[in-house]
Amino acid sequence: MIIAQKVLRNVSLTAHPQGCAEYVCQQVEWVKRQVAQHMDNRYANPNPSAFPKRVLVVGGSTGYGLSSRIVAAIVGKAGTINVSFEREPTEHKTATPGWYNTIAFERIARKNNVFAASVFGDAYAHAVKESAAAMIKKEFGSIDLLVYSLASPLRVDEKTNRTYRSVIKPIETAYEALSVDVSTGMISRTVVEPAEDSQVEETVKVMGGEDWQQWISYLQQEQLLSEGFKTVAFSYIGPELTYPIYRNGTIGKAKEHLEQTAIQLTSDLSSVRGQAFVAVNKAIVTRASAVIPVVPLYIALLYRVMKDKGLHEDCTQQMYRLFSERLYGVGNVPVDSQGRIRVDDWEMSAEVQQAVSRLWDNQHEGSLITGGDLDGFIQDYANIHGFGYDSIDYSADVDPRIVEE
Repeated sequence: MIIAQKVLRNVSLTAHPQGCAEYVCQQVEWVKRQVAQHMDNRYANPNPSAFPKRVLVVGGSTGYGLSSRIVAAIVGKAGTINVSFEREPTEHKTATPGWYNTIAFERIARKNNVFAASVFGDAYAHAVKESAAAMIKKEFGSIDLLVYSLASPLRVDEKTNRTYRSVIKPIETAYEALSVDVSTGMISRTVVEPAEDSQVEETVKVMGGEDWQQWISYLQQEQLLSEGFKTVAFSYIGPELTYPIYRNGTIGKAKEHLEQTAIQLTSDLSSVRGQAFVAVNKAIVTRASAVIPVVPLYIALLYRVMKDKGLHEDCTQQMYRLFSERLYGVGNVPVDSQGRIRVDDWEMSAEVQQAVSRLWDNQHEGSLITGGDLDGFIQDYANIHGFGYDSIDYSADVDPRIVEE
């Protein structure tokens, strides 16, 4: 079949197997070149011997989870296990990008003599936790690091069979701000109505720290955590401009719960001298960020500023810095006053935020975006679904069930 990108309301409905393989390959090659040649002097040289050797990534098929897997495997030669929920391909329908990414990465890992395997299923389900634990026991004995990078719109409570759904809404009062139509570049004003109390609770249930804690508790109970074990989950804070829809909204409440969970987990892990962290990352284009009101406009402006200042990073570069300079750098893990690892420091610098604010003030409802990098946003969004690569012939007939060598 001819696989073209189909986007509906900022959601890509298709993924290209060859393009996803190219995406993964490019991320891997960047890490290899950086380790061998230190081509980007913004980053400290890593100490591969300090890196974890046995890693579980919950949500390791896309975004920061996939990049964590790549960095751990390529720099530290870590064996990795991914847990993610994917739609497999059929003869006439493409898989999720995460399925193609995973197949491509695990093929690369095997060529580099590094163990890599996956458990495909609902990470919230206890049966999936059991399957992952069985694989850890068989292949590793125990794990040194668990990366929790799950992003899901819903969660089914196995005890009650109730489905919880996350929403991206402000709390108490409506939020009104400028946004951009990614397909046209036109600036409009959007209004997001406040969440109901039940929606706040459901979002915390889905996106908070409860499942992260359940993963750690179960693996600890099964004695699968190594001495000095670490775990990290990801969060985002962003500028005050987006606080109503993000940090002070429903997602923000979930992230606050995540941060509280990290404190509790560190206490729970004392028997193995373990530590739990929340890493606050920079804004990037993901399948999730593309559908959050206002955020695409902010990212387009941020990209322009950070690229102009030589500060822009993609997922893998962020994770390279997180592992090399924070989690497995020299000495204690550096954290802020609330115990969080900050790799959003370049984004949140006063210089960058002031420049973004000036660009924001130049946007006007009913006009095209001005001064931003909407093309960069669109290119990144295409790439994470396997589209937009000059090396790929998108007019060619492709079997969506096959990822070529």
